[in-house]
Amino acid sequence: MKGKFFNLLLVLATTSSLIAGTVAAPDPNFHIYLAFGQSNMEGQGPIEPQDRIPEKRYQVLSTFGNCDGREVGKWYDAVPPLARCFARVGPMDYFGRTLAKKLPEEIKIGAVIVAVGGCSIQLFEKDNYMNYKLENYMVDVVKNYGGNPYKRLIDVAKLAQKDGVIKGILLHQGESNNGQTNWPYRVKAVYENILNDLGLKAEEVPLLAGEVVQTSEGGQCGGMNKIINTLPNVIPTAHVVSSVGLKQQGDGYHFSTEAYREFGERYAEEMLKILGDVKVIDTSDNDSCWSEALGYSCCTNSSSPVVYTDDDGQWSVENNEWCGILKNNSSNHSCWANTLGYQCCNTSNCRNIIYEDNDGQWDVDNNQWCGITSENKIC
Repeated sequence: MKGKFFNLLLVLATTSSLIAGTVAAPDPNFHIYLAFGQSNMEGQGPIEPQDRIPEKRYQVLSTFGNCDGREVGKWYDAVPPLARCFARVGPMDYFGRTLAKKLPEEIKIGAVIVAVGGCSIQLFEKDNYMNYKLENYMVDVVKNYGGNPYKRLIDVAKLAQKDGVIKGILLHQGESNNGQTNWPYRVKAVYENILNDLGLKAEEVPLLAGEVVQTSEGGQCGGMNKIINTLPNVIPTAHVVSSVGLKQQGDGYHFSTEAYREFGERYAEEMLKILGDVKVIDTSDNDSCWSEALGYSCCTNSSSPVVYTDDDGQWSVENNEWCGILKNNSSNHSCWANTLGYQCCNTSNCRNIIYEDNDGQWDVDNNQWCGITSENKIC
């Protein structure tokens, strides 16, 4: 018994730091959306008072530092500018707000946005971005994205995956690739890189791409919409969001603030159609093994003693390995011997009262004392 106790102490000493370093499993009711593109994805609509009212269930994970006190990799209320300093209202503002409004209140929305005004799709090509000739006005923007906008998107998205589940990828880009018929194939490569780098599946994470300003609205690149609309032919999980009827600011490229709001709503409506009937996932399901998400099995002994407690739950040890104690384990909660550092006796066979003291009645399991409870049958 003494040797067995020593082995247990050794396990606790060598692995307690691993348990202490675990984090809570991602919240399946926290829906994350990635977004990338050029100036229309940044947002170029003048910000009005109504845009500054936060939606409590919509947050943005900052990809751009030194901006209004924000730090890269931290969550903030999703009020403009979302993408970077000096950006304005864009489609992502009202995309997230609309989802929050129309999805069950238990579901939160998060956004990760990287966008560079005027950029070609090349800037997001992980093996080709370094050959991109930046315009002077892009240099500081790209620098603040760590010199590699694609990598910044991936790095921050990985942080987001610790908190929630990525549900979709939004794109608004194409003006700087106007008329290039190979653009859909280049977008496909970027999309597939994102999926691969984040361990995502296309059938679970669709791509939503928005049209540019229509020619009928004075758009300078309206002809690009014909190419944008071929995306679903190249990417089966791609969906195109119409810009028909959306007004522009007068420069032929950028939508008005009102149009950005409606555009964001259109992106959201398309996503809602894809999502279908969204069910809230019960994260308080006590019968499920919560510790599996952290790489550990749950304890098989219903009366396993609590040897460590953290934000995730209560832990015990079986076969010199950590195991999570099921949260609805009534046997564990009623086990008076746990407070003394012992398990309660297994209920699979009758028990003999070998010893009795002021604490209770005792038997032996696996050469260890165990406390007898009302659930045990006396032989």
